[in-house]
Amino acid sequence: MKKISKRYYFLIGSLIFGMFFGAGNLIFPIHLGQLAGANWGKAAIGFLLSGVLLPLLSLLAISITRSNGIYDLAKPISPKYALIFLILVHATLGPLFATPRTATVPFAMGFAPHIPARYQTIGLLIYSAIFFGIVYYFSVHENGIVNTIGKLLNPAFLVMLFIIFLLAFISPLGSTSGQHAAAGYTTQAMTSGFLEGYNTMDALAGLAFGITVITAIHALGIRKQRETSVFLAKSGIIGVALIGIIYLASIYLGAMSLNNYKISENGGIALAQLSHHYLGAAGDALLATLATVTCLTTAMGLVVAFAQDFHHRFPKISYRTFLTFNCLISFLIANLGLTTIITWSTPVLMFLYPLAISLIILGITSPLFGHDNRVYRMTTIFTLIPAVFDMIRNFPPVLAETGFAKAAVTFASSYFPFFSIGFGWISFALCGFIIGLICHFIARRETATAAEEA
Repeated sequence: MKKISKRYYFLIGSLIFGMFFGAGNLIFPIHLGQLAGANWGKAAIGFLLSGVLLPLLSLLAISITRSNGIYDLAKPISPKYALIFLILVHATLGPLFATPRTATVPFAMGFAPHIPARYQTIGLLIYSAIFFGIVYYFSVHENGIVNTIGKLLNPAFLVMLFIIFLLAFISPLGSTSGQHAAAGYTTQAMTSGFLEGYNTMDALAGLAFGITVITAIHALGIRKQRETSVFLAKSGIIGVALIGIIYLASIYLGAMSLNNYKISENGGIALAQLSHHYLGAAGDALLATLATVTCLTTAMGLVVAFAQDFHHRFPKISYRTFLTFNCLISFLIANLGLTTIITWSTPVLMFLYPLAISLIILGITSPLFGHDNRVYRMTTIFTLIPAVFDMIRNFPPVLAETGFAKAAVTFASSYFPFFSIGFGWISFALCGFIIGLICHFIARRETATAAEEA
C-alpha cells in the first residue's frame, strides 16, 4: 500500500466517477430541486445518501465478499435467486429502462425544446433510430471511435456544466427560500429525496459493474482483500465526492429555477431551460451535442455489458443476438418518451432497491457471521414482502386504481411500519437479519458443543 502513488487514488476515483455519472444523472437532482423548493437542503441529504453513498457501499460489498458481480454476491441466498436477481437488474439497467433513457434524455434536453409539439413523436422516432443504430454498429464491431470521441467530449460536457453553475451563482435566478414544495416534500423532504435517488440506478450499477473497478485496483498490484477494500474506500470517496458536489449544485439550481419557471415535466426540460437562459442558442447547440455523445458512450457500455453477461450465462445464444435484442427493445421503449419511462421504472426500482440495499449490507457485514447463508436467506425473505407492496404502491395510475392495488396498499399502510413514507422494508429486513443471526449463532454453538463431546 505504501508503494502506491497517491495519483492512483485519483485514477481509480475518476474511473468510479465516470462509471456512475452521466448526462442522465443530471435530470433527477434538478427535478428534485424543483419539487423540494425551499426544502431542497433536506431533500439533498436524502438524495446523496441513496445516489452517492449507496453506490460506494455496493462497490465495497463486491470487494469484501470477493464477488465477480451480482450473481456471486447473491448466490448465498440461492443460485436460482441469484440468477433471477441478475436478470432483473440487467433488464432494468438494460432494455427496460436505463438504456432507453440514454436516448430520451439527450433528446429531451437538446432537441425537444426546438421541435413543435405535433412533431415530437416523429422527432423522437428518428432521433432514437439513429442513436441506437450508432450504438449497435460500434458495439458489434467493437470499434472504439465513439468511446474515443466520448473521452474528449465528456470532459467538455463537465466544463459546460461548470460554466452554467458558475453563471447561476454569479447571476442567480432568485432566492430558494419561500419557494413552494410539492406534495411529499413539505414534511418528508429527506425521505422523498432518498427515494428519488433510486432513479439514478447507481447502486444497481455498482453491483453489476463493480468488478470493473476491483479489477482495475488489482491491476495496480493490490491483491489482498483488506488492502483492496481500503484502497477502494479512499479512491471511492474521491469519485463520489465530485458526483455529490454536482448533485448539490444541480438540486440548488433546480430550486432556484422556480423563480423563472414552473416545475417541469422532467429534469431534461428543466436543464434545457437553464442552459438556454445562461448560454442562449450556443448553449442549446452545445447541450444537444455533448449530451448526445455522453449518452452514446453510456449506452454502448450498457449494451456491451448486457450482451457479454448474458452470453456468459447463456453461451448457446450469441453475443450479437443479445446485443441486437437489447438495442431493438431499447429503441422501442425509448419511443414511449422520458416521462413515461420514469413513471414505469419507479415501481420496479421500489421493488429492486430494498433487495439491493439489504444485499449490500449483508455483503459488507458478512465477515461478522461467516458469510452464513441462513442470514442472507432470512433477511431477503423478509425484505421481499414489503418490497412487493412498495412496488404496488408506486404503480402508474392505470394499475394503481385497480381494486387489488388499492386493497394491497390499504393493508400495508395499516400493518407495515414506515410504509407510508416508502420505508416499509426496513423493519422487515432488520427482523429477518436478527432472526438469521440468531439461527447462525445457535448453529455455531451446536457445532462447537458437538465437537467438544466428540
